[in-house]
Amino acid sequence: MSFFNKFFSKEKKEDLDKGLEKTKESFFGKLTKAVAGKTTVDDEVLDELENILITSDVGLDTTVKIIERIEARVARDKYLGTSELNEILRDEIVQLLAENNTTDLEDFTLPASLKPNVILVVGVNGVGKTTTIGKLAYQYKQRGMKVVMGAADTFRAAAVDQLKIWSERVGCDFYSKGMNTDPAAVAYETVQHALNNNCDVAIIDTAGRLHTKINLMKELSKIKRSVGKSLEGAPHEVLLVLDATTGQNAFEQARHFTDATEVSALALTKLDGTAKGGVAIGISDQFKVPIKYIGVGEAIDKLQVFNKRAFVDSLFEQ
Repeated sequence: MSFFNKFFSKEKKEDLDKGLEKTKESFFGKLTKAVAGKTTVDDEVLDELENILITSDVGLDTTVKIIERIEARVARDKYLGTSELNEILRDEIVQLLAENNTTDLEDFTLPASLKPNVILVVGVNGVGKTTTIGKLAYQYKQRGMKVVMGAADTFRAAAVDQLKIWSERVGCDFYSKGMNTDPAAVAYETVQHALNNNCDVAIIDTAGRLHTKINLMKELSKIKRSVGKSLEGAPHEVLLVLDATTGQNAFEQARHFTDATEVSALALTKLDGTAKGGVAIGISDQFKVPIKYIGVGEAIDKLQVFNKRAFVDSLFEQ
């Protein structure tokens, strides 16, 4: 039984393949040219591979790490040729993701011992944060869980309104105190709503645009403390949403938010709209945060749990 037959439905595999199509075409197009006429993995091939990884937004530090590992494998096995290069790359990328505690999730599951499970969602405006919250709530609702969304991005009326629309679309609870109210108070009371109404999950939206990094750190720290006062041990997850189409800008966003709060998981959106899917590998490696979700389409059911083996197999499948 193949990996995909065991863990992925045909539809999920097709969604993943389509979502990575642009990245795959760009990456393999360049790789094919780099090894054309070559039989051995020499310095010239490695230099070309380095350029390909960097231009695929894997990032310089992660690219150097991958190249060094491949050089070590070539040195160990003098008979490795360009025909084995794809398999070597596949293995090294899977290993990198494993080192960052990226686990092969099979479904949208939550620890049964935590109720409500509190998820704090962070990220800049425009990355698909509210949409990701809506799609995540939809997946939990499909599995029979009771969900509440908390509108703690109180600086923009559109943010509150968008989240309310998503709650109605998904059919879950919604908690808001309106615009220009204290975000930490909204977060606290969202958790109280979850406790009082027997909710399984509380997903809390936060502001995506603050004027300075200092303000960002203060605001997120305050929200996190407030949630912890409402329920000991919460939030159980701080999910950073990043837009794959922004490439290297996603690295900067990750740097700001990992400095501001203890990010425990990543969601990478809009993979279907970019050839920069390599950013998933670089960000997870550089910030040592596991990827948990990927967006592979606009429809409500096109958010997938991230599975490193499925991701890499799809990326390298020709």
